[in-house]
Amino acid sequence: MQDRLMTKTSDYYYDLPQELIAQTPLERRDSSRLMVLNKETGEISHHVFTDIIDYLNPGDVLAVNNSRVMPSRLIGKKEGTDGAIEFLLLKQLGNDEWETMVRPGKRAKIGARFVFGDGLLHAEVLEILEGGNRRVKFEYEGNNIFAVLEEVGRMPLPPYITEQLEDGERYQTVYNKVLGSAAAPTAGLHFTEELLQKIQEKGVKIAYLTLHVGLGTFRPVKVEDVTQHHMHSEFYVVEEDQAKLINDTKAAGGRVIAVGTTSCRTLESATGEDGILKAGSGWTEIFIYPGYRFKMIDGLITNFHLPESTLVMLVSALAGKEHIMAAYEEAVKERYRFFSFGDAMFIS
Repeated sequence: MQDRLMTKTSDYYYDLPQELIAQTPLERRDSSRLMVLNKETGEISHHVFTDIIDYLNPGDVLAVNNSRVMPSRLIGKKEGTDGAIEFLLLKQLGNDEWETMVRPGKRAKIGARFVFGDGLLHAEVLEILEGGNRRVKFEYEGNNIFAVLEEVGRMPLPPYITEQLEDGERYQTVYNKVLGSAAAPTAGLHFTEELLQKIQEKGVKIAYLTLHVGLGTFRPVKVEDVTQHHMHSEFYVVEEDQAKLINDTKAAGGRVIAVGTTSCRTLESATGEDGILKAGSGWTEIFIYPGYRFKMIDGLITNFHLPESTLVMLVSALAGKEHIMAAYEEAVKERYRFFSFGDAMFIS
């Protein structure tokens, strides 16, 4: 049950100096800083990310999101003209039709055609959707649009990152596997293969979930009454063996620690009121804010999120708004790096 009292968006505002928004990843993934926040007491301590192993116990399970980011940013031209166009693929609607964000929109009227990658990919606008996105049909040689995207697409970095990314793999987790996200599950960017190996050697299991992150994750909450905000939908998959691993961990008294808000949303969406995680797939629009009762997760490894975002509300539901806002104030004071390529927080 969510809290029936009005939760105000402005309650989740904090002042962030622009220079604390990380523009590039650190040389080593696991060398970022780590703030540990005790969700019961609000106590804060400061570490480096490799210290996360000291806060994990044998018998715990880390639930990670193995979705891979698609190179879904397309730069092209209107057919027969030099009119430049930029597409951002948001959601596959079936066959070769996609919901797409288009800039500049005035060039993308119904019936307009565009070309990308020296003719490897063509597109036609079929419909203008609510909110201004376009339903677009793509045409290409071969039978796999994802192979074409790998060739002609670019990494869809968040709007607050203005620097070029030298190596696209740095916006992917080391355990990525299933192509389909429009943005990275960024809490996982801190893990290296070596660190994961050490964590497993300690007796901590790794469970793999899939949630394809949509760009709605960056969408600001535009209503003052949080309960009136409509969450974007995202597609998730929980495999049988991974559900069993997580349920068995819980039954044996181990903790379920979500790596990232995407893993958290998957677990909370697929867990019944009986506390059992169900295998399967589907679309989730779960919106977690204070008053929510968690059914599965015990802890969360996450990054520092945008002011007034649904993600700040989610971590506030887990640790309490006062604890989170105090932690964010401390992170600003200590000059932590924020957002996608920034530092990490473990809510224990």
